[in-house]
Amino acid sequence: MQQPNRSLPAVPAGPGPSPRRPHRLTSRLARAGLAVLLAAGGLVAAQATGAQAVVGAQAVSAQAAANPYERGPAPTNASIEASRGSYAVSTTTVSALSVSGFGGGTIYYPTSTADGTFGAVAISPGYTAYQSSIAWLGPRLASQGFVVFTIDTLTTLDQPDSRGRQLLAALDYLTRSSSVRSRIDSSRLGVMGHSMGGGGTLEAAKSRPSLQAAIPLTGWNLDTTWPEIKTPTLIVGADGDTIAPVATHSEPFYASLPSTLDKAYLELRGATHFTPNSSNTTIAKYSISWLKRFIDDDTRYEQFLCPLPQASLTITEYRGNCPHTS
Repeated sequence: MQQPNRSLPAVPAGPGPSPRRPHRLTSRLARAGLAVLLAAGGLVAAQATGAQAVVGAQAVSAQAAANPYERGPAPTNASIEASRGSYAVSTTTVSALSVSGFGGGTIYYPTSTADGTFGAVAISPGYTAYQSSIAWLGPRLASQGFVVFTIDTLTTLDQPDSRGRQLLAALDYLTRSSSVRSRIDSSRLGVMGHSMGGGGTLEAAKSRPSLQAAIPLTGWNLDTTWPEIKTPTLIVGADGDTIAPVATHSEPFYASLPSTLDKAYLELRGATHFTPNSSNTTIAKYSISWLKRFIDDDTRYEQFLCPLPQASLTITEYRGNCPHTS
């Protein structure tokens, strides 16, 4: 606050001591005292600001210590529905001639290493399809903080059990031999797939219980019972699917999963078997949330999964068990 002007009027120079000198001394002392008080106040304010900064840093540090796998800013509906997340993404191509057990593919990964290592996801296409059919998921998921491997299968006619083995072979290559292996936390892995690739996702989760997340997209598999699965699983079906109708595929898949498992069933409204082959906000939103929640153990994403999402223009129904326990 501006101080009122309390200075005394000037005194003409003249011989002998000035009759106003004692008052000038008092004024100078007062101003000096005020300066000391202001300086002290500034010091206190600076100390308070510094203390707040320390407390803030300690809070961030405590949060990081509580969950060292959190990646990226606090999520919002807008951030997980966006076509890209906060990470810039790079890609590398893996030739089928350089690997065994699967047909090569494309790796999408966060360009920066500033946040340390990331969880990883392998994704299989469906029957007669190539990785291009699920390529949109690569940058979509990688920009949210994952290393994503969209693969080609050994042949386009491979069945779900073969696709499951190929997903696991792709993860093994990714974590052991790939050029980005140092960017990956090999204890935080998941699988996804479309159609028979979705059926392969269930096969992979059954074979490797250490997987942290599985997401079959309009999955197809003649085996409809999966009580052995221990991996948190999000089943995605489509109400208009005539190739893998939900009544004979996705719904029994979900119903057969253990009741104690963290699981969910998302049925897309106005969708077909091939809806996962194109960019889809609903698929992306809940896939990102599921992968973040269970691969990264990032409970900031629990808000998008529990309470259970309601039926909407894009969702026919959503089932699940809340709260999640993994």
